[in-house]
Amino acid sequence: MDYLLIIPSSFIFIISLINFLTIRNPIMITQINESISVVIPLRNEASNVVELIDSLRTQKNLAQVEFLLLDDNSEDQTLTLLHQHTSGLSNFHILTGSTLPQGWIGKTWALQQLFERASGEIIVSVDADVRLVPDAINRAVTLLKSTHLDFLSPYPKQLAHSWSERLIQPLLQWSWMSTVILRIAEKGSISSMVVANGQFFVVRRAALAQVSGYESVGNKVLDDVELARALVKQGSHGCVANGAEIASTRMYTSWSEIQAGYGKSLHAAFGSVFGSALAITFLFLTGIAPLIAGITGSYVAWYAYAAVTLTRAMSSIKTGKNGVDAFLHPISSALLIYLIIYSWLMRGQVQWKGRTL
Repeated sequence: MDYLLIIPSSFIFIISLINFLTIRNPIMITQINESISVVIPLRNEASNVVELIDSLRTQKNLAQVEFLLLDDNSEDQTLTLLHQHTSGLSNFHILTGSTLPQGWIGKTWALQQLFERASGEIIVSVDADVRLVPDAINRAVTLLKSTHLDFLSPYPKQLAHSWSERLIQPLLQWSWMSTVILRIAEKGSISSMVVANGQFFVVRRAALAQVSGYESVGNKVLDDVELARALVKQGSHGCVANGAEIASTRMYTSWSEIQAGYGKSLHAAFGSVFGSALAITFLFLTGIAPLIAGITGSYVAWYAYAAVTLTRAMSSIKTGKNGVDAFLHPISSALLIYLIIYSWLMRGQVQWKGRTL
């Protein structure tokens, strides 16, 4: 039985090490001359508006940039605050979203409206809870151009303060750092190897137009990954990059938010019930079984536990997180298994931003 622990742990250790050494990092040039459209969908984001606008207005070394912010029928003060805090900023434009049509998810419909209004050669979509350093867009677009890619997703640093966040959020980056060789994925045409994060997504307009904007993912909860897959199927190339130095976000602030957030999407993350079962098996074999076997006397199991813990530490180093949390990986794995099961049980019942998904 020891091989069931050695093989997967060795597999993810090798991939993690390759990515640790080769993951792309945003770089900077003096100025971006291409026209850029920065698009941001907002629904009930009153608490984020002020910091968001401050983060966007300080972006530098962009010769031609427009900021398009769409209020998606918010039920709070989002629209009022948007107008108030963009007053006098000539390159900021506030849009009011139209009614959500049947067959669309709220965010994808908002993004489609923004895409139709945008005029830039490069489209940069940013979530309302993401904070950018002043040269973030410059560095992201520079990396896109220097690598000759069609899309790029600089993965923001995931801020985690409470214990529930610290146990779950680091798994986001670890999951792809330990399973996909990024340099191969970005040049390949295998859509199942695509990794993307819609929190900060940079794409050439021409590539996005080839897939009719966001129409192909109109009803997809995991719109970012599905959009990247659609782009790859049309011949585009791209992947994630380490965006921890240029962007940060705190997705959730409590266990209830984590449960609702992952509950709406994890059932779609692995394609099917079978795919989810494989993911659960993988998480058990790499995250839980080594600790159990080690406690019961298997020396090989301690090797497997150490190898996986090291992969978590490597991921933490790249994102500036607390590496000590890596030793709690078995607990993190157990919680993620629960969330996968919960997502399937709650499919079609989870409320998000006042809408049922």
